[in-house]
Amino acid sequence: MTGPDGGRHSLPYTANLSILFTELPLLERAPAARAAGFTDVEFWWPFDAADPRPEEVEAFVRSIERAGVRLTGLNLFAGDMAAGERGLVSWVGREAEFAVGLTSALGIAERLGCRSFNALYGNRIEGVAPSEQDELALVQLAAAAEAAAGIGAQVVLEPLSGAPSHPLKTAADAVAVLDELGLANVRLLADLYHLAVNGEDLDAVISEHTPRVGHVQIADAPGRHQPGTGELDLGRHLEKLQLAGYAGHVGIEYRPDGPTAGSLAWLPFERRGN
Repeated sequence: MTGPDGGRHSLPYTANLSILFTELPLLERAPAARAAGFTDVEFWWPFDAADPRPEEVEAFVRSIERAGVRLTGLNLFAGDMAAGERGLVSWVGREAEFAVGLTSALGIAERLGCRSFNALYGNRIEGVAPSEQDELALVQLAAAAEAAAGIGAQVVLEPLSGAPSHPLKTAADAVAVLDELGLANVRLLADLYHLAVNGEDLDAVISEHTPRVGHVQIADAPGRHQPGTGELDLGRHLEKLQLAGYAGHVGIEYRPDGPTAGSLAWLPFERRGN
């Protein structure tokens, strides 16, 4: 299958180091990414709690700085991802935790120049009306947007696959929240893998929603491995995104089917840095 870098587009890449180079400890991944040619990286929330210890934050920040890479994106604290939690934006009863995580993320972003935050919406929870969760989500997204605006940053909202209790599954699901919120710096995260797995027509998504897109991520489908292992024509989709006006980063967010370095053959070394 066609890989995404056959000369069809000139969008810059950023390596997601919460899913790439996971054969290495967290603090060794940024240097490994730099050695592999990347100059830009992104992370899910890299700590176990919303309020990591100062020494944990310092070690993370220094690993990025010493590697000489830029942090282009950071997920807000999303709960226990390994246990299936997918964000606190709509989670009634965990508002204080969300606020602490937002403050922590802003502190890291200010130090490293990060200007994009992925705020995972959160699963539906038993015993709470969906409408109550959605009302809280609007409040907390507005708070995140205001805080992000203070440093010239955006917040992105991502439809997910593989999470049956997560209510945002399509681009339209996320855009409906954006419309209700009505804030210019809260935008759509178009993860082409998640959207395809959920049955979306990617051409239609790109045609209809590109003006709302704040970030793009890729993996091949099925399998969520590197480009060329599945059925998606990622090169064509990225070209269409660029032609439709998207000029941001493309997050490389796949699970390598082997060591990360060996999985990168689809992407020429000279195209990894920006």
